Amino acid sequence: QVQLVESGGGLVQAGGSLRLSCAASGRTFSSNAMGWFRQAPGKEREFVAVISTSGGLTYYADSVKGRFTISRDNAKNTVYLQMNSLKPEDTAVYYCAAKVGSTAAVARSYDSWGQGTQVTVSS
Repeated sequence: QVQLVESGGGLVQAGGSLRLSCAASGRTFSSNAMGWFRQAPGKEREFVAVISTSGGLTYYADSVKGRFTISRDNAKNTVYLQMNSLKPEDTAVYYCAAKVGSTAAVARSYDSWGQGTQVTVSS
């Protein structure tokens, strides 16, 4: 497994930006596809974005496409989520997750999870 620690969450006004970071340790970082998921109160955890092991492939949920950008720095064992044009409906706890091999948009495919970071967008 991989140990994951997210940071960068906070309170921001609608239209603002935040950058989340997820630092990894343990299993070789570059062998992991990395995903971001989020969970709002009373809702199920949902897929946000995923990036392949090399960073060459990225996929996004339709709800964030064009506003969020996932990236990774394998030299720093870190994955990022740049969030622009934030909306109140983006309010959630954001989790990063790791899985060996190819990308996936399904939470159960991931075997390592961080503790989450709160993102709150005010209207």
